[in-house]
Amino acid sequence: MQPVPYIPPACVYTAFMPAGRPAKHTRSAFGDRLAHARHVAGLTQEQLARTLGITQRVLSHWERAPVALRADQLMALANALNVSADFLLGREPATPRTSGPAGKARRAFEQVSQLPRHQQQKIIEVVEALVAQQTAR
Repeated sequence: MQPVPYIPPACVYTAFMPAGRPAKHTRSAFGDRLAHARHVAGLTQEQLARTLGITQRVLSHWERAPVALRADQLMALANALNVSADFLLGREPATPRTSGPAGKARRAFEQVSQLPRHQQQKIIEVVEALVAQQTAR
């Protein structure tokens, strides 16, 4: 029989904590938005820091403490996380940027992307011809 480890009920750490020790201070609103965007992007602090050319410690500080970032730093963060700078600044709701057509056109192109490559090419040729005809007017 295998021994079962005993974890006291008054343990500070729980299975629901993602990692690390609990924070002593609450995050700033900017830090919350930055951490949220990083989690949505599926990046660790180390991965994002490497992308930005900074250390993980600096990024951790940005998430924990009130900071004043330069415009170039803010834009690099927004680009790396695929969010707008306005989102990071708290000026719009948390909706990631999407590219491409909206509504029915997006659904149609998603269905087209499931077709074999040669059928996709035929559809692209028809669409390009229609677009060229409309722009020539």
